[in-house]
Amino acid sequence: MKLKGAQVLLECLKEQGVDTIFGYPGGAVLPIYDALYNTKEITHILTAHEQGATHAADGYSRSTGKVGVVIATSGPGATNTVTGIATAYGDSVPLVVFTGQVSQDLIGRDSFQEVNIVEITKSITKKNYIVTDSNELALTIREAFQIARSGRPGPVVVDIPKDVQVAEINYNFEELKELEVAMENLECTSDYMENINEAVKCINECCKPVIYVGGGVVKSNASAILRKFVEKINAPVSCSLMGIGAFPGNHENYMGMIGMHGTKCSNLAVSKCDVLIAVGARFSDRVISKVEAFAPNAKIIHIDIDSKELGKNIDISVPLKGDIKDVLSSLIERVDKKENKSWMDQIEEWKTIKTIDQKNEYSVSPKYVIEKLQELTKGNFIITTEVGQNQIWTAQYFKFLEPRTLITSGGLGTMGFGLGAAIGAAIGNPNTKVINVAGDGSFKMNSIELTTVAKYQVPIVQLVLNNHALGMVHQWQEMFYQGRYSHTNLGQEVDFMKLGNAYGIETMKITNNEEVEQVLKEALELNKPVIVECDINKYEKVFPIVPPGAAITESIG
Repeated sequence: MKLKGAQVLLECLKEQGVDTIFGYPGGAVLPIYDALYNTKEITHILTAHEQGATHAADGYSRSTGKVGVVIATSGPGATNTVTGIATAYGDSVPLVVFTGQVSQDLIGRDSFQEVNIVEITKSITKKNYIVTDSNELALTIREAFQIARSGRPGPVVVDIPKDVQVAEINYNFEELKELEVAMENLECTSDYMENINEAVKCINECCKPVIYVGGGVVKSNASAILRKFVEKINAPVSCSLMGIGAFPGNHENYMGMIGMHGTKCSNLAVSKCDVLIAVGARFSDRVISKVEAFAPNAKIIHIDIDSKELGKNIDISVPLKGDIKDVLSSLIERVDKKENKSWMDQIEEWKTIKTIDQKNEYSVSPKYVIEKLQELTKGNFIITTEVGQNQIWTAQYFKFLEPRTLITSGGLGTMGFGLGAAIGAAIGNPNTKVINVAGDGSFKMNSIELTTVAKYQVPIVQLVLNNHALGMVHQWQEMFYQGRYSHTNLGQEVDFMKLGNAYGIETMKITNNEEVEQVLKEALELNKPVIVECDINKYEKVFPIVPPGAAITESIG
């Protein structure tokens, strides 16, 4: 059948199972928005800003496992998505971002709202396209979705000139089947079974194994099989920030987060282990810190679907490229059941080593707030965070039991991510309570998205830990820059209660620990948006913290 390009786009979205898109209209996408006018099968969420749309699509994707979809106009609309695209790329989140482009006869002439978004996003996407032939539009869209979700997921940008959006196109449903067949053949290393056997040998012969879990376990929906593997070889487990929730935080084998902000038990175990099994993790600098001092006595087995990650950041003994579920299945079939009693007894002893306690001289304890939040969030919940102290306190003190319940920007560390992500998570999971934990600095960056919250009455709880400072940077300035607080003291710049009222959003305030439980309980029981502000002293700190370039063992003592 013959359809206009904009209609073909929407038909392709339906074909890919898309029911929700996030976006902001503009001149170069008017044909698409006109086609959306009478489209009932797809819900469009209008955000306040294109960055907010991209973060919302990201949160939607992370929480549902689906591909997030964004539409933005050309020029500044397209460039406003860049931070969101880079955030998704850093954490391997499948997005397809459709940007409008000026008509092809205007490209290269510095036309109004013209920008080369393909070149701009080349380093932060799995692939990107500009559609120059209207007959290739459907095939390009289908390929974009396949690439976004296959292998190691990630964002894809499709730039569509306005003339392609209005061109008449022959739309063919059969092309989809042909593409699926072509995309099935994923690369597999020829020495896979040899490496599996070597990994089995290492595991069977070791006495002090540690399993290091990353976000790949969540992406591959491998949490259940990971647990079987852990329990068969009885190994202690540490998670990266992105791996939190992939393994139950209350399991007896769980040691907590690893690395710069990790537990002393995790970092001690890694420093003493004889085999380290990394599952869907990328050995980021926040995990390994000083490379030569990381797991110095261990053979390292690295399981990852992306061959580029194997050995990229640290030397490894056994690379295992493949889908985590497949690799772990192969290992479970072959490894011996192990007890590791003396090792696990040592782990239990290390768990009793306490992190530096926060002093109780301040009115509201962030540790108490997060632990009380955990106590009160029974059943279905999703926690999103901003970036900084709020993020690390949440990761340290909230015991996540299921995957996709913590949504945070790990790789890029994007301040302003959490509120948009919370909107997307709530839209994608309408029967789940969503809470965004924020610092005042991060919250102010994209608080304009309260417009979206108010417009759609998205029932999120926005928890603002307000220390009137850029908390993490302020902490680093105290620890490493002799207390020279250069531009990190914010003061009382915004009355968050009045800000919430301006949007018609209910507001609550916590000024001491005695108010925490009652206020949080009231906020969580509301089926509408609410802002809860907590007064936190600016000298509250995240512990432990490993100095940049130091060995993670320096957090022990």
